[in-house]
Formats: sequence, C-alpha cells, structure tokens
Amino acid sequence: MDFTIRPASISDIPRLMTLRAEAETWLASIGTDQWSDTETGARAMAKWRQTVENGLSWVISTNGKVVGTVSRGAADSDFWHREDNPETGFYLYKLITARSVAGQGLGSLTLDWACRIAALEGREWVRIDCWRTNSGLQQYYESLGFSHVRTEAPSHRKSGWLAQRPSSLLTNPGRSLALPQLSGIRTGAA
Repeated sequence: MDFTIRPASISDIPRLMTLRAEAETWLASIGTDQWSDTETGARAMAKWRQTVENGLSWVISTNGKVVGTVSRGAADSDFWHREDNPETGFYLYKLITARSVAGQGLGSLTLDWACRIAALEGREWVRIDCWRTNSGLQQYYESLGFSHVRTEAPSHRKSGWLAQRPSSLLTNPGRSLALPQLSGIRTGAA
C-alpha cells in the first residue's frame, strides 16, 4: 500500500479528532491507559487547530483517505533538559495510525520520514515520549531503533518514557511516504 504525507489543514481537524478517538478506544480495548484522560470538545479542537495553523501537523493518506497523522513540536521541558542538548532533537507527537491500516508498516514509514526531515535539518535524534505504563508501545518503539533514554515522572503528567533514535537510521530504506504532486508552485528560480 502506498501512503502520501502532506501538511494538515484546518479542514482536516475533524478527521484528526476521529483518528484520536479511534486510537483511544483501541488503546482501552487492549488494556492500556494511554490517552485515557481524553481531551474532548473545544479544548482539544483549539489545541489541534493551533498545531495545524503553526504548520506542525501532517496527515497521511492512501487512496484519498486520511489514515494517519503526526505532529512535531518543541522539546517538552517536563522531560528534555538542557543536558540533553534539546536542539539536537526532532520531537514527535501524536503519531496515530488508523486501525484500518494497522500492521502495514505506516508507523515505521512515518518514523523514517521524521528521520529524513531531522537529518535534513542537521538534527542528530528523533525523540519521543509515551506513557510510562504503556510497555507495548515502548517495545514497539525499541523494535524500530529507539533507545530508552530515561523515564521522568512529573506528578502532573502520565507520559514520561523518553526514547530517541538516530536521524540516520532508516528501517525501510527502499520505501517512503510520498509527497503529493504540487503544481503551480514557484520555487523562486526565474
């Protein structure tokens, strides 16, 4: 299956929220409390809208249907500290894959995409955090080349299992997320 990635737009927000709700339901069904403190309604929409408006969210599609999303952001100061050299990292958030494409490698392709962007930006690491209690997700990330850095446990957060992967590591070297064809875009060259 071929996947395409593009920047998210405001019109994508309802689908992003649907993906998040689907992920929450699935996570609960497999016995993890990841994302069990759901952000719903206006607050979640406003937060995702800001991420989209800031150009920090992408949607992943196949056959014209949105099947995934990923966002990036600044280093979370609850977890990543000055001694981690935060500027060397590319920080991923909200990596969500629709259940309809589960098991087809979309997660690993998305992580490879992040590694390629991080490397282009001169960043050494792709960094993530996930809930301290989600050992299945932690094992998944480790199987894709992430190394556990440490676990932080601020009282106001459930996330805090920190991991990083070298931006030079690609787990699907012959396959990648495609960028959509862009027409009418001027590159600045005359």
